[in-house]
Amino acid sequence: MSRLSTSSWTLHRVLGPMYKQDAHRSATMSPNVDEAGEIALLELPAMLAERGIGTLEVCHFHFPSVDDAYIAEFRAALADADVELYSLLVDTADITREDAAERERDIDTVRFWLEIAGKVGASHARVIAGDADIEARNGDAKDHPAIRLSAENLSALAKAGADVGVQVNTENFRALTKRASHVLAILDLCEGDVGLCADFGNYGGEAKYDELAAIVPHANVLHAKANYPAAGEMERADFDRCLDLARDAEFDGPYSLIFDGPGSEWDSLAEIQQVVEARIA
Repeated sequence: MSRLSTSSWTLHRVLGPMYKQDAHRSATMSPNVDEAGEIALLELPAMLAERGIGTLEVCHFHFPSVDDAYIAEFRAALADADVELYSLLVDTADITREDAAERERDIDTVRFWLEIAGKVGASHARVIAGDADIEARNGDAKDHPAIRLSAENLSALAKAGADVGVQVNTENFRALTKRASHVLAILDLCEGDVGLCADFGNYGGEAKYDELAAIVPHANVLHAKANYPAAGEMERADFDRCLDLARDAEFDGPYSLIFDGPGSEWDSLAEIQQVVEARIA
């Protein structure tokens, strides 16, 4: 069902600090700055509901704690606002590291966040396919060792996610998925166990729309990211063309409104919302 969503990243300046685990698998998180944000994560669901946005994605680094008490508070804030937590965005770990011990540690970090996603009530978690930077070559992308390694680990993580009621997605994000052919190869190797978040802003250049057109039909969530080269100046033609691709693919999942540019986060979110609402009404 098409619906409006947004990510905590869209409001990262308003939210202020980003947090890092104090130790591997620790529920204690430490902020990267001492200053508090304008709002707390616990306030965000109600503020989005007031603006007609009923679905949310949260970056893992926006949780100031993942102990049981905080998770209960956040679940209550979501319930009180009647806001759906669609996805926890796991913005850490490289499941394609060459060093096996380091790779396994990163995979276990993702497992930890899948457990947190289940506890906090997210139906999905987005896992990065990998940072391995490979070039296209003759033959099937599915034959590349890094692609196969990514798919193998994503499939295993998808099973771990299923055990806690969480669907694993990946995204056209970071080096390994810089081409649509790589994304599609990974999804094919995962045999339907892994979903896809397609981000409008993660492809560029002359091939941007062809690359997006190849992956959007496979997406179960879109990061509807509008470019703002200057404060208050959306690149509307680009955004409309991306939305046309979603329409052509008959996309009917969450449109997660993404802003990452100069100017007011709230004002830009409202503008993106207005444009998308007119398309999915």
